[in-house]
Amino acid sequence: MAEIIQKDGTWAFDGDAVRITPGRDKGVGLLRRALGELTLPLGALAGVSFEQGRRSGRLRLRLRDGADPLLQATGGRLADAQDPYQLSVESDRYGVAEYVADEVRNALLLEGISPDPVDGYLLPGPSLPVSAAAGDATASFDGERVRLEWNWKTEDAKASAGPRAIPLADVLGVEWRPAAGLENGHLRFLVRGAPAGAPPKYDPNSVELWGFKKDPLTALVAAAVQARLPHPAAGPGVPEDRAPGGEPAGDDHDALLRRLRELGGLHRDGVLTDEEFALAKQAVLRRL
Repeated sequence: MAEIIQKDGTWAFDGDAVRITPGRDKGVGLLRRALGELTLPLGALAGVSFEQGRRSGRLRLRLRDGADPLLQATGGRLADAQDPYQLSVESDRYGVAEYVADEVRNALLLEGISPDPVDGYLLPGPSLPVSAAAGDATASFDGERVRLEWNWKTEDAKASAGPRAIPLADVLGVEWRPAAGLENGHLRFLVRGAPAGAPPKYDPNSVELWGFKKDPLTALVAAAVQARLPHPAAGPGVPEDRAPGGEPAGDDHDALLRRLRELGGLHRDGVLTDEEFALAKQAVLRRL
């Protein structure tokens, strides 16, 4: 077990998954606290890095594109304090952080995990029901319908029709943008048959976000809806011989043979020990 415990949170890696628990420090964002403990299977990871600073460092997990509905919905726009896949590390724990990063990195290598995008979510998204009050509305989702309930700050043109209840079957997509500078953000649901192009301030399928403290919680609603929509990579053009996790199907011998050659090169270069190479080679051969 490789584990690092910080005020910002705890990461524990058992060889199969990284378990992330947010800390209670005042710098931990509301979104991370609301998400709670997360378990990331090794197959969902594309890499890990550790960056040292003068006073503190930062561990970062990189997930495979398409593996996580939260990242899919937010498009890499989460601030560091809200990003559940980052951990602030105190300078006296740099050695432990390097060890954890090395353990995850070695496991990815030994298991032959591809960093390529996947065509199906490997993480479940937030638990249901989920609700967040921010900006000009409260947005909630129970697995069947998205509900938008307006508050006193909502523009009359948007609130005049009353609360919105949007069946999931009518939702084509979801957009989440945080406020940045003088530009407001939004949580927008793309609804079948609805006209496009209206500013979020007047769009009855959008929540306008003004950059307040609770805004990031709306990303929970966005991710919960995203997790239950068709995966972006599952449309036309996805090869039928791809396995659900994005790995080559069992009969894709060429890809596995290429992997064997890569492992052989790493062994010759001294990156893999004899034991590590033998284990990795056996893992690949079992899939041939």
